Amino acid sequence: MSAVNAPLPAVATGRFLTFEVDAQLYALRTDEVIEVVHVPALARVPQGPPALLGVANLRGAVLPVASLHVMLGGTPRQGAATRAIVLDVGAPVAIVVDAVATLESPAAAQIEQPGQDQLADATAKLLGAFAVPGTQRVARILDIRAMLDAAFARRARDTTARPRDAAVRVRRQAQAAGTAEVLVTFEVSGQEFALPLAAVQEILPAPAEVTAVAHAEAVVLGITAVRDRLLPLLSLRALLGFTAAATGDERRKVVVLKIGDSRVGLVADRARAIISADSTLVDPVPPVLAARTGGESRIRSVYRGEGGRRLISILAPEQLFRNEVMQQLTSSEGAAAAPDAPQPAASQELIYLVFRLAGDEFGLPIDTVVEVAQVPAQITRVPRTPKFLEGVVNLRGEVLPIVDQRRRFEMPAIAATAQRRLVVVRTARHRAGLIVDSVAGVLRASSADVQPPPELTDATARLIHGVLNLEQARRIVLLLDPAELLTRAEQGLLDTFQAARKQAGA
Repeated sequence: MSAVNAPLPAVATGRFLTFEVDAQLYALRTDEVIEVVHVPALARVPQGPPALLGVANLRGAVLPVASLHVMLGGTPRQGAATRAIVLDVGAPVAIVVDAVATLESPAAAQIEQPGQDQLADATAKLLGAFAVPGTQRVARILDIRAMLDAAFARRARDTTARPRDAAVRVRRQAQAAGTAEVLVTFEVSGQEFALPLAAVQEILPAPAEVTAVAHAEAVVLGITAVRDRLLPLLSLRALLGFTAAATGDERRKVVVLKIGDSRVGLVADRARAIISADSTLVDPVPPVLAARTGGESRIRSVYRGEGGRRLISILAPEQLFRNEVMQQLTSSEGAAAAPDAPQPAASQELIYLVFRLAGDEFGLPIDTVVEVAQVPAQITRVPRTPKFLEGVVNLRGEVLPIVDQRRRFEMPAIAATAQRRLVVVRTARHRAGLIVDSVAGVLRASSADVQPPPELTDATARLIHGVLNLEQARRIVLLLDPAELLTRAEQGLLDTFQAARKQAGA
């Protein structure tokens, strides 16, 4: 059966996070989303798939970061993306998008199946689409698992069988009570506030027209219709004691709360982000403010983000509305308790030589390193060899092939510097000299600190056999397998060198 005629996966109703890539609006189910973060610092992976931007550290877990722009058929670019959506798709992975838009809760009848022309598009694999209320835009629901499987060939084979420890750990770190809380943040009168994601049903653009309610308090802006249901709109500015703002600002958003069986829309100046707030950085409201009866009394706590430079006031949903009995909001579905993990084997000390290429760090097991030397001034070129093979040198009576690791990893060339070094490595059959930008030194680590590499392609998975995540030092070291640094063609070339050397010595 062709892909066009194949049955479509069912799209269950629920909440969707919408976001933009190249001015197009897309959506993902929120149960696949762990959190939304700024694009993190990346360690680039040599010879990774085109969509792979690198790997990043997220609170101790290493996860691959992919460009959705490239997965949708675009060419690699710099600087446009601002947010990374962290997903749980059997293993944690982050996709980089241009901007995050809204939270939506369309009914099943409002989700349309993709057309035949969209199904024939090999880049954007779609599950459906829905119209965004109050706008002329349509959000297309991505089959993100299928797209990741297509972009990362190894993922399609390994995800179902691979333990989900990393994904569970990332989700627990982002959502577990007492450890971190996922917050939806928004701006009111130039200040940043937040509500727990569990209390927010969706976030919508503020409607252009609102039906006024006679004799209502100033806090009541009116009512509007969203998906055939009436939604009362209240002003967060008024609830928090700020002066009213001019109407007509296109950036205004409606934060929809579910209170019992009813829904209430809170109008904010603009939406900001979805973040994971570390509980150790959340402080109670100072008593002098908590004792007041104004807007401050509605603040539950304050989050100190970005080293205290970003203060976010976390609102208490149950205290927002005067003279109204609040039912306890249902907490977000907690992940089922994971079975008791097996006791880890006793850790052992591992020693690596760490070198740098284009600002990224790589490690080689110290027992595979013969020596570190200056790059020879004279390297003899060998005809009809790969371009990254600089040539050969005579190192203390041994003919040693020299590999430019920048070229080997398809990185841009740089001018020779005094920091460049020649790292001589040995494998079971060969020796070779690797030209690197610099050597950072010898690093000792526990085997317990080495994490498995993220699911990439077979070639990259063979090359990188582990990741050393030094979270406190904000370093990620990709651990290389020396035997995989040379392809079969280069290994055959070294076999030829060795055979020629034996004949010369005979």
